[in-house]
Amino acid sequence: MSEKSTERAAATERVMTAEKSVTASTEKPQKPRTRMPVVFAGHGSPMLALDDTEVTRGLRAVGQRIEDEFGKPRAILAVSAHWYTRGSFVQSTAAPEQIYDMYGFPKALYDFEYPVAGSPELGERVTRLLGDRVRVNDDWGIDHGTWTVLAHVFPQADVPVVQLSVDGTRTTRELYEIGRALAPLRDEGYLVFGSGNVVHNLGRVDWSNAGGSAATNEFNALVTEKVLARDDAAILDYASLPNAAYAAPTPEHFLPLIYMLGAADGERPEVFNDHSELAAISMTGYVFGL
Repeated sequence: MSEKSTERAAATERVMTAEKSVTASTEKPQKPRTRMPVVFAGHGSPMLALDDTEVTRGLRAVGQRIEDEFGKPRAILAVSAHWYTRGSFVQSTAAPEQIYDMYGFPKALYDFEYPVAGSPELGERVTRLLGDRVRVNDDWGIDHGTWTVLAHVFPQADVPVVQLSVDGTRTTRELYEIGRALAPLRDEGYLVFGSGNVVHNLGRVDWSNAGGSAATNEFNALVTEKVLARDDAAILDYASLPNAAYAAPTPEHFLPLIYMLGAADGERPEVFNDHSELAAISMTGYVFGL
């Protein structure tokens, strides 16, 4: 290459570098999205808290995406299958107790701590949104339906948590409307989170089966199809779906999904952890608004 050609190449490179520098300096940093997502997660065995599996890595990935795209939530409103009550209750304490509401597991699980704070502010906001449909009750704490999952979603335990009970006296339509009434929380920096299972039948658990039975897989696939299509009417009438008596012999693990559909009214979700285990437990989760 001649001396002039070399000089021209060097000059071109300097101009291109300068242009890149100007572009970088004038680009505005991307602002975090402001409307928090809604998450429904399958929680399975309480041993989930200690696991390092594809499922727990899926939960970590959801949490990381939320932090990356929205920032850390102001607090979490958690609807857990394990606070199943007659009437709707919400917590107001700043220091909720971690509840080990399971039996017969290794000592390491009972030694596991997830020391989250509560949020009286969020509890009070829920009472204003729901009015006479909810009452304050701090007799319960943060149960394993919540902490075994959040231990992977937000492993630093640095996001306050308030639980809202699953009201066993209300129709699925009423629970859906409660979810809709809670949707404004998302615009205030709060994450609405449900923990349960699309399929949960402890009477049909098979510890030798690492996947799902035929009935589990069929029901899980049908519910996922309906959720993706936002056929909410079909989910509200889930008890009429094929294999429902097998998949949800009791309602408490399915109902958190109803609340989440209401809180994410009309939004199509992403599916994560689309996996079943122990023959009769579905770990499938849905995240709306990501």
